Amino acid sequence: MFYAREMTEIELVVPERDVLAITRVLAKKGTFHQIDASYATSQPGVGSADEWRERASASAALERRLLSMMDTLGIEEGKPRSTELASKSDLEAIRSTAGELEREVQEINQELADEQETLQQLQRYAEQLEPLVGVNVEVDTLRDQRYVFSMLGTIPVDHVERLRTSLERIPFVLLTLHKDTRQAVVLLFGTRRNTDILERAARSAYLNPLSLPDRYRGTPQEILSALRASIDETREQIAEHRGIMNEMRETRKTQLQDLLWRVRADRAMADALARFGKLHYTYLIVGWVPTRSVSELTQELRETSQEILIEATPTKRGQADRDIPVALNNPGILSAFQQLVTIYARPRYNEIDPTLLIALTFPLIFGAMFGDVGHGLVLAGLGALLASRKIRPLRSLASLGAIVILCGLVATVFGFLYGSLFGLEDVLPALWIRPMESIMLILIVAIVGGFVLLSVALVLGIWNAWMERNWGELLFANNGLAGLVFYWSLVGLIAGALVPGLTLPRAGLIGLAALSGSAIMLSELLGRLIEGRRPLIEGGVGTYVVQSIFELFETLISFLSNSLSYVRVGAFAVAHG
Repeated sequence: MFYAREMTEIELVVPERDVLAITRVLAKKGTFHQIDASYATSQPGVGSADEWRERASASAALERRLLSMMDTLGIEEGKPRSTELASKSDLEAIRSTAGELEREVQEINQELADEQETLQQLQRYAEQLEPLVGVNVEVDTLRDQRYVFSMLGTIPVDHVERLRTSLERIPFVLLTLHKDTRQAVVLLFGTRRNTDILERAARSAYLNPLSLPDRYRGTPQEILSALRASIDETREQIAEHRGIMNEMRETRKTQLQDLLWRVRADRAMADALARFGKLHYTYLIVGWVPTRSVSELTQELRETSQEILIEATPTKRGQADRDIPVALNNPGILSAFQQLVTIYARPRYNEIDPTLLIALTFPLIFGAMFGDVGHGLVLAGLGALLASRKIRPLRSLASLGAIVILCGLVATVFGFLYGSLFGLEDVLPALWIRPMESIMLILIVAIVGGFVLLSVALVLGIWNAWMERNWGELLFANNGLAGLVFYWSLVGLIAGALVPGLTLPRAGLIGLAALSGSAIMLSELLGRLIEGRRPLIEGGVGTYVVQSIFELFETLISFLSNSLSYVRVGAFAVAHG
């Protein structure tokens, strides 16, 4: 486990001529967490927050355009190349260059899209004609007849008689030109004045009419030959345009990456400057820095601006404000699990970072549920493919590839323990147990594992309260020492009642449960008492008693349900088997 770094709040008063240089220093260090100080602005206008916000918005729009071009060409963002704020002339030059590249990319991409759409249409025409190849009818003779309606197409065999029946009241001719077990090629004739009736009847019978552009003439066989030639030609054009796109990707890659990072740096710098306080001739910059980095940063800032004013206010452990930012910096594979932690919440300042615990337990629980040698290796392979960034739509998830790999490997280990290979239970010997043959044992092991993990979580909660010097929560809260004793007492009583031959001091456990339960009920009152806060009870004694009883009941239900929820680990192992 790691703690969030000790943080120090710093305030900088920077001369206007040095503000860009100071901002670059803060950006390059990567340890400064900015706080919005634009409220201190006393001189709107040039260099004010509104001007910089407009600049940041314009740069963000340009950044989106560049990213869209790079996505079209299949170019990755690459590594950061700039932390400089571009001049207005440079930004205009970048915008002009980006516009030219955008037109070039869009033109080629649109031509490629049009050709792909043409290819799909030609293939649809070919699919329509293939059932009609044996029909010796001039297709163009059926078009634009003055007095006769005609429709050539395919229809499900079962619907031919349905079509005949629906047209009994009007004059028509329905010729079956070809038929197989599934569909028939038919030619429908009627008078022009009954066109609407004929078309509705054809649609209701699922008659798929042949619809070709006027330029295709001749028999279906002749038209199909012409279509195939057009398909081949279109495919050649698509390959040619893809070659142009590939060439453009190679020639424009470095240029687009450079433009992207210059614009991104400009947007970040402008966004930071928009949150500075603008005084008459100075800027106010406020933020947090890890305490161990303050000395080095201060020295570099003073070297950059001799007239800068720096005020640092360190925050000590046990006195931490809950709004202090938390800097998490887990190395290697732990950084992937850090993302899982931050999905739910970030640990508060001075709390233990649970990333290491998650890195140990997450793959372990997954492997226990999904234990299979074959499936685990496949999953690890998929994780490696994800981490390789070779799948364009999934590149944003590449950082999670390490988690998938680790889960797959642990699942493989459990597969050997269970003797399972792609769901086959009779290929490998089980090094431990077979879940399907030891259902009760694996469920008990899962519950015991849940008890251990919940106990560890309670111990970490106690440790966090100790570090914050929050004595009331440490001693009496449901996630403090009282909660831990209450939980262990309950587990001891249940185990003593259910496990044959297990002898535990029942009276002592009942006494501990009653004592710790009472402490949880009175946690708020006792906490205020030992911390010297008054009043001891807010809202009346009756309300407090009722609320305390419900809180104890909620704690009891929570402990029991959370423990039993680990039955799912064993149940998934059995279900997977």
